[in-house]
Amino acid sequence: MFEVTNQPPPLDPYNLLTSDNALREAIGREGASWALPQLTELGATLGAAETVALGFAANENPPQLRAYDRFGHRLDEVDFHPAWHVLMRIAVGAGLHSSPWASPQPGAHVARAAGTYMLTQIESGAYCPVAMTYGCVPTLRHNADLARAWLPRVFATRYDPRFVPAAQKTANLLGMGMTENQGGSDLRTNVTRAVALPGDGERRAFRLSGHKWFMSAPMCDAFLVLAQTERGLTCFLLPRFSPDGERNAIRINRLKNKLGNRANASSEVEFFDAYAERVGEEGRGIPTIIEMGTYTRLDCAIGSSGLMRQAVAQAIHHARYRVAFQKKLVDQPLMTNVLADLALEAEAAMALTFRLARAYDESDAAALAFRRVVTPAAKFWICKRAPALVQEAMEVLGGNGYIEECVMPRLFRETPVNSIWEGSGNVMCLDVLRAIGREAGAGETVLEEIREAATADRRLAGFAQKLAARLAKPNLADEAQARTVARDLVLALQGALMVRHAPPALADAFCAARLGEDCGGAFGLLRPGIDTHAIVARAAPALS
Repeated sequence: MFEVTNQPPPLDPYNLLTSDNALREAIGREGASWALPQLTELGATLGAAETVALGFAANENPPQLRAYDRFGHRLDEVDFHPAWHVLMRIAVGAGLHSSPWASPQPGAHVARAAGTYMLTQIESGAYCPVAMTYGCVPTLRHNADLARAWLPRVFATRYDPRFVPAAQKTANLLGMGMTENQGGSDLRTNVTRAVALPGDGERRAFRLSGHKWFMSAPMCDAFLVLAQTERGLTCFLLPRFSPDGERNAIRINRLKNKLGNRANASSEVEFFDAYAERVGEEGRGIPTIIEMGTYTRLDCAIGSSGLMRQAVAQAIHHARYRVAFQKKLVDQPLMTNVLADLALEAEAAMALTFRLARAYDESDAAALAFRRVVTPAAKFWICKRAPALVQEAMEVLGGNGYIEECVMPRLFRETPVNSIWEGSGNVMCLDVLRAIGREAGAGETVLEEIREAATADRRLAGFAQKLAARLAKPNLADEAQARTVARDLVLALQGALMVRHAPPALADAFCAARLGEDCGGAFGLLRPGIDTHAIVARAAPALS
């Protein structure tokens, strides 16, 4: 038997919070220091060897559809591996699905962002129903009676996987199903029909007939869906069970065979006079549900930022132990450059994500304008950068990073979904243009925050000046340049955050590498003179 040598130990157990300096700093400066004890405990739980193993098990044993029982009766149930349920118990127990709504306080959305940022590093599939439940709450409040009936269970933290009527469960989770075969992001083309049942009042009931090409997490207790009434596209809450306790007429035709996010179920469904209740004003389905989309877009940025952090942590951990050509990889100058550049990208993504989360904790006009512009911009750019970063981090591990026993392939497969879900890149960038063009002062609010930091760095000042010219309304008419606008807005905000809050080595490196004329397309192109060793040391995880 040969002896295995020169291999790093697994990156477990470790605490995802205490070994992440940048994350702890962001939690503090964005107003959630009060949550550090709970988050530290969650970080230890998620980084435990047995929890890391759960993520692998849940992906190796994906959910299975049981459409019928052995006698031919419809079931339309989805079975999950026990590992999935343990992960969901951890997430729901930590309140990641609803804590800012259940216990509103300053910094609540930031604290919840920190928890989900760590969760997605261990298993992103479990993040999906958590994110949808979180986003559905403000939309559900458009119907006060429905909110009173459902929200106490949505706010509960005792995960209940049973397939029984929602009122019988200790806690409920909410999903959504908006896109249809013929329309995708063009929701106004939806053809699912809703016919009103006799009666009126706040809890107006309807029967829905039609299909949804994607309905995420079909194991949830109810779903927000869009359907056409006589007055136009309307938002509905569609429960898995009708009020008489019978299974609602939701037929799961199949589970999607996805590139990634395999531990989670995504389905294609049909409705056959399925029971649903109206949420919001009839005929105004998109304005009603759009707030949910705003919160889930924030979660796309959180999720991608978390995946980037995990990839960087794995790459640096490997490089600190692996020896090649008589040196540890981390000390090879070119490798140090690559690792530093990856760490720089991941920290900038996290910094912007947590600044954005703080805007969801605030309700003044400036915060509302900031989130309206920055949410789609951050989702676009951070989610676009994540696949490239994970691929480069995978390369640090060489062949070991390409095999399924390693977490890197799973991270790589997870990254594209955040860019696609809740509106693809073009949808996000056009939304940025609309926000700046239609909402008075929105662009200026963002620019003002950038200018406050730009006085400390000439490169940021020059970049901000060019961005201000680009955001002038006459220039916003060119939709073909929408991606450039969104990218530059994010880079300027990231630069401002790094200049104000990051160590000097990182701020200098970011402004030099991301705000110059020649930023390049690959990682590892940091210029001479940057303290790459300091950047890598700051990002390195630590085993418990």
